[in-house]
This record gives sequence, C-alpha cells and structure tokens, in this order.
Amino acid sequence: MEANRKTKALLFLFSVSLICLSLSTCHVSAYAYGRRQLRFNNDGRFKILQVSDMHYGLGKESQCADVAPAEVPYCSDLNTTAFLRRTIASEKPDLIVFSGDNVYGLCETSDVAKSMDAAFAPAIESGIPWVAILGNHDQESDMTRETLMKYIVKLPNSLSQVNPPDAWRYQIDGFGNYNLQIEGPFGSPLFFKSLLNLYLLDGGSYTDLGGFIYKYDWVKTSQQNWYEHTSKWLEMEYKRWPFPQNTTAPGLVYLHIPMPEFENFNKPTEMTGVRQEQTCSPPINSGFFTKLVERGEVKGVFSGHDHVNDFCGTLHGINLCYAGGAGYHGYGKVGWARRVRVVEAQLETDQYGRWGAVDTMKTWKRLDDKNHSLIDTQLLWSKNTTLGMNIGFRCPMIPQH
Repeated sequence: MEANRKTKALLFLFSVSLICLSLSTCHVSAYAYGRRQLRFNNDGRFKILQVSDMHYGLGKESQCADVAPAEVPYCSDLNTTAFLRRTIASEKPDLIVFSGDNVYGLCETSDVAKSMDAAFAPAIESGIPWVAILGNHDQESDMTRETLMKYIVKLPNSLSQVNPPDAWRYQIDGFGNYNLQIEGPFGSPLFFKSLLNLYLLDGGSYTDLGGFIYKYDWVKTSQQNWYEHTSKWLEMEYKRWPFPQNTTAPGLVYLHIPMPEFENFNKPTEMTGVRQEQTCSPPINSGFFTKLVERGEVKGVFSGHDHVNDFCGTLHGINLCYAGGAGYHGYGKVGWARRVRVVEAQLETDQYGRWGAVDTMKTWKRLDDKNHSLIDTQLLWSKNTTLGMNIGFRCPMIPQH
C-alpha cells in the first residue's frame, strides 16, 4: 500500500512537471517567492473589497470631516478603522484592494509609516490577502512614492508590488504597477489558468503641466505598453494547452485618479449610484481607455479620488465605477454615509459539473450606517451577454452622374 501511495505521488508530480514544461516557461506570478496564490474558492466565487480614500492621519487625534455636529466630538480616524473591520467581517472578501489616498500626510505627520500601519491594520489583522496602490496624497509626508511602495510590499499579507519584474523593459513610469492573476479553484480543470486578471496602476499624483486648473497626472505610454504586453501574454496562456479556452479571461483595472471618460456620465439614467461632484481627471487624455477598448478584456475600471461620487456607468462595453470615500478624515458629505465597493465574480460549471470560466460579475456597495446597508447591486458583466448588430442602419442612395 505504501509503495502504491509513493508511486501515485510521483506520477502526480511528473504530470505537474509536464504541464509546466508545456507552458514553455512557468510564469512567475505576483505571489512567487513564498506569497500565496490567489484562486477562486470552492463555491466558484472570488470577492474583492475596494477601499478608497481613507486619508488616514494620526488615529484618534485626527478629526472627522463633513459629519453631523453631534458626531464631531467623538469622530476620528478610528471610525474608519471600525468601518473597515465591520465590513471585512461582514463581506469576508478574498482580496482587499486599497485604491489610493490611503494616508493623508500633508502638514500632519512626519512618520507616514505609522499612519500606514494603522490604516492597513484591519486588513493585516484579518489574514486576508490585500494590495494597495497610491493616490495623489500618499507621498505628502516623509516618504517618496517609491519608498511608500517598498514599505507596503513588506507588510504582512500584502501582495502588492513596487513594479512588475519586467518593468525595465518598458522604462515604466510610477511605482505600484502590477498584475494579479486569480486562478481556478482546486479540482477545476482550469486550476493552472488565470480566470480573472487584475491590473493595478500608479496613476501618479500631480503634473507640472501649465495652463490647467486641475493638474492631476495620467497613465503614461510606458504603463500602457506594459499593460498591453501583459494582457496579450495572459490571453495566449489562457488559449493554450491544457484545456485551451476560445475567449479571453475578463480583466479589471484599479486606478486612483479617474480617467477623463468618467466625465461622460451626468444623468441618473446613465448610471447606477450618484454623482455629487465633478470628475477631477487629468487635463490630458493619454488614450488608456482606447487601449482597453481595443484589447476587449477589461470589463471594469474602478477609481477613487472623488469621494462623494459612487456611480457605475458603461461606456463601449467597459464599466467605469467609483468606490466612494471610505475615510472619515477626508472630505465627505453630511448625512451621506462613508462607503466601500465590492465586486464578486462567479464561475460557470461545465457539463460534468466542474468549475469553468467566469460566468458573471456583479457589484454593490456597503455603507457605514446603522444597518450597514448593502445598496445598488448590479450586474457588471455576463459571459452570455453580447452586443447586437445595428441592423437598422441604412446608407443613403448616392446619386449617379
């Protein structure tokens, strides 16, 4: 019996080796070197909690902004911490994404590491994998954007990266550009494939470009080139042996400063959620949205930055979504609860009852109100939804001469 067990174990290891060899190179993922691999759970689901604009300062010494007068005496950064702990316990996400302006060092602290430790503490305590990107306020203390990311990647349970391993190839701008691959669950034929691809990007902070009122930075050409290369590589891997797929795996982008295309939504009928302030996007449209449309894999772009916007709108097949502000030390609106956004992907089952590719993705928001309300549940994307042809178009007759 013992000999049979050893033989089976050796055969299994041999088969795994063959699969890796067939992939030409076993791709070094974001979770190599001792970091855990992200994958769908046994229910075929993967849930992402997005937390944006915590603006964490000095803990209980940092007062809340834009709350009711009765709340002012006892409201501080600790309210943000309590909200995050409450939400993690309720939602039980598989991944937490902090999408920028995590800390607020401007004129407040000379020890931003201490503020970050406190800001990320609920995620660290939970044991759940988490990642972070930077906003325009994070570096306004005693750390540069590079040193901030180098600190973040070393924190417990963090899967963040300073930059991708091949960043030198693109001379990539910024710090905090990386890809996360969510693989199939145990027992699935797609165990070795990434079924959902996340792209986290450093959208920068400010630009010295003159002549504009809002001088926020944008996604640079180098970052777009890296995204395009990574997207094509992942598509190739998804379509090759074993169990080749005939489509591309869906992708999601997380970026702090919203792209100019977020400005397209103004009417309630065009969105789920609300707009309560203008979109503070870069003065330059760098064409990143065009690149996403051309590639066709990204189904949603998730931003922060504008705290009292929390809507989702669809443009050319891509959902553009705000998270809404989660932090009490950053600006908000009296009577409008702080909030976070959740995205959940669900796998389909094949004819044998095994988990297959992503079937649907939906999203909702959690509020820090008395009932911890869940609002605005909506379908982001479905594998079976296709755009119909415009068969109503007619060309005018061209007069002959």
